[in-house]
Amino acid sequence: MADQALNESSRRLKEAVHRSAAGTREGFLERMFTFAFKGLVYPQIWEDPEVDMEALQLGLESRMVTIASGGCNVLSYLTANPAEIVAVDLNRAHVALTRLKLAAAKHMPGYEAFYRFFGEADEKANISAYHRFLKDRLDPETRGYWQGRSLSGWGRRRITLFSRDLYDHGLLGYFIGAGHFVARLYGIDPKDMLRARSMDEQRTFFDTALAPIFDKRLVRWATSKKMSLYGLGIPPAQYEALASAGGGDMAGVLRQRLEKLACDFPMSENYFAWQAFSRGYAPLGDGKGSSGPAGPLPPYLKARHFDEIRARADRVAVVNRSFTEHLGQQEAGSLDAYVLLDAQDWMTDAQLNALWSEITRTARKGARVIFRTAAEPTLLPGRVDEAMLARWTYREEESRALHARDRSSIYGGFHLYTLN
Repeated sequence: MADQALNESSRRLKEAVHRSAAGTREGFLERMFTFAFKGLVYPQIWEDPEVDMEALQLGLESRMVTIASGGCNVLSYLTANPAEIVAVDLNRAHVALTRLKLAAAKHMPGYEAFYRFFGEADEKANISAYHRFLKDRLDPETRGYWQGRSLSGWGRRRITLFSRDLYDHGLLGYFIGAGHFVARLYGIDPKDMLRARSMDEQRTFFDTALAPIFDKRLVRWATSKKMSLYGLGIPPAQYEALASAGGGDMAGVLRQRLEKLACDFPMSENYFAWQAFSRGYAPLGDGKGSSGPAGPLPPYLKARHFDEIRARADRVAVVNRSFTEHLGQQEAGSLDAYVLLDAQDWMTDAQLNALWSEITRTARKGARVIFRTAAEPTLLPGRVDEAMLARWTYREEESRALHARDRSSIYGGFHLYTLN
């Protein structure tokens, strides 16, 4: 059963990514990406859920479909109290992680245990908590994944990630770790950003310490290679879109995105910056008598939301399939909200049209679709059928305003469409 699920997941991923023949250079890069993407990529999702919820205007009747990724935003959306969320993902590791987070929300004894598991994610007590509270409440496929062993973990069971700092692992964790390593080669410790007490100090640290690193020959050479950004979950096709946004200067693009992350929001409010510069969230307790975390958190990890997320967790279903495939099984006019992340950057014109055909068929009047792109402009005009796209309104001004408030800062554009 587990082998069948793995093979089916692998087939879907190949269909989504492979565009070129295996014997070509592009085909080789695409197959290297799908190999890397089979494991855990995002221990934390890198899209701002508060911006998403503002755009989607979720309500008590809302039925939504989203890509699961690391599962953080799926649980965070529950704070808006929608009627139903279906989280889809081609990556079985993301499916397993999202299901684990939902099970923990329902069955952990309280907030502190939940936060220790997913906020700190680096204590042996988490393994005991898994066996006591979660293991027997997981579906067999998810339980099999977490109790299975991985080559990247030197044969250890995957569940031990939560005793070895989950956020140091996955492709994204390794990418951020590599970035810290390179910075230290040049005498810079990115963790020093946490010492900044104002946005002026953040700007000074970026300008004097971080920005010059992107002019180093090693960094410019490494970022010119498509495989260097696999850790961000960026396949070859999306690399091209990202590079074109900076006139072919990938190091310049990354410097620009890091500048927004470092300088546009206070560190006290941006948990994405904490992940980038400290490789984790704040620990429980701030040394001043407080039992809560000392830094910013995603909505699902905030103590004030724990009880409502626990009460609503059964409204979420998590499935290992593509967005288009899932929509093909839904009734016409039955859905209100769609979250595509940056998945369309991967797609061919045929895949885009198939997706939007199903979105348009299943959408209720006034339905909302959000997505992000590596480059700044929306990618739909000229690629999606004009008659079908004419049924939707692109909220350009709102999209620009929402993009400016997106604390994750790594995308070129945020886009909101509503059904006429």
